[in-house]
Amino acid sequence: MKPVSTKTNLAVECRGVTKSYGKGDAKVHALRGVDISIGVGELLMLVGPSGCGKTTLISVIAGILDRDGGECRVFGHDYMQMSGRERTRWRGKTIGFVFQSFNLLPTLSAAENVAVPLLINGHSRSRAISKAKDVLARVGLGDRWKSLPSQLSGGQQQRVAIARALVHDPKLIVCDEPTSALDHETGHRVMELFREVAVGEDRALVVVTHDARIFEFADRIARMDDGHIESIEDKKRSVGTSSITSVQ
Repeated sequence: MKPVSTKTNLAVECRGVTKSYGKGDAKVHALRGVDISIGVGELLMLVGPSGCGKTTLISVIAGILDRDGGECRVFGHDYMQMSGRERTRWRGKTIGFVFQSFNLLPTLSAAENVAVPLLINGHSRSRAISKAKDVLARVGLGDRWKSLPSQLSGGQQQRVAIARALVHDPKLIVCDEPTSALDHETGHRVMELFREVAVGEDRALVVVTHDARIFEFADRIARMDDGHIESIEDKKRSVGTSSITSVQ
């Protein structure tokens, strides 16, 4: 399985991506020809009203949903050109996903939930649990590694989900509202951790959010509406300034 793109400075490259749900009169066009690129070393935030296609877009980028049309490459790879087994293996090593609903396994402890990506990738249980405990400590849950999800608050469960997305050092982390259940201080601490761990020379991060408190952590903010990218705001130019590019 070889990359289909030679653009090594891009983590994600989507062109004309479309996605619909349903049929006939009930058909909903979630993505209407989305063009977006995410650079290596970048933290991109996707914002916009509920139902505008943000979660669908990141699900296509993460390989959870198949697109209907267009092109989408992640570090040069196109999921649609992979077999099911290749896609599962590649996603398991390359992608970390923070689900809005957390998707924690109720019968597993916090550490066991966090360790799942490592176990899938073939790590021993002892090594996986040890690393899971380390990452839990970094999100402020070092003393709750034995707790079941039912014994944790919503904010604590969200931090477990974040730790699970970080534990296997993925090249691309995709987050759906990662700070929605967190207070201001904890949300900033989590975003600082994301910037430290998830953004670098060989990796990138995309965050869907309604939380204006964390906009300051973005390199760019892409605004979506009705299945389109409406504009992209560059936050990197200088302190206190930004530029906005309209997307036709």
